[in-house]
Amino acid sequence: MRKVVRRLKTIFLELINFKLKLTGYIPSHFIRRFVYRFWGVKIGKGSTIHMGAVFYNPRNIKIGNDTIIGENAVLDGRDELIFGNHVDIASEVMFYNGEHEINDENFKPSFAPVVIEDYVFIGPRAIILPGVTIKKGAVVAAGAVVTKDVEGFKIVGGVPAREIGERQNKNPNYKLGRAAWFR
Repeated sequence: MRKVVRRLKTIFLELINFKLKLTGYIPSHFIRRFVYRFWGVKIGKGSTIHMGAVFYNPRNIKIGNDTIIGENAVLDGRDELIFGNHVDIASEVMFYNGEHEINDENFKPSFAPVVIEDYVFIGPRAIILPGVTIKKGAVVAAGAVVTKDVEGFKIVGGVPAREIGERQNKNPNYKLGRAAWFR
């Protein structure tokens, strides 16, 4: 009986994820934000998720104020996925907090939270893996694969991501502005 209940919960969650995927193609921030919030995504004031986002369990996703998440982002909420304030996420960035234990005989899944602190910028097509914290003001270059924590105001790039520089402005206080209308 427990297996049947677990399977039904999985089917229900997949239906929600499918509805959210369809919602991601509505060219209205207001409508998308309303639907995302309805299904459990916590979205702060002035924040937006551009079109085409893919969700895995929206209830564990929290987005701070004035944060923009670019087109076709993958937002994995199977564990906590937390974005701070004034975070700028480019297009096609993937955030994963679940993976498989490749050396386990049953290839079992494991999960760990992902935390993106305030004033972080993540370039296009970067991948953030489970258990990673990207600290305040850090920058992740386009195409980087982040496998471990990134210290504050550091610039990382590559596969796997490693430090390639440091951000000079240690006291950011900017606002990201309004999102484009049809993104």
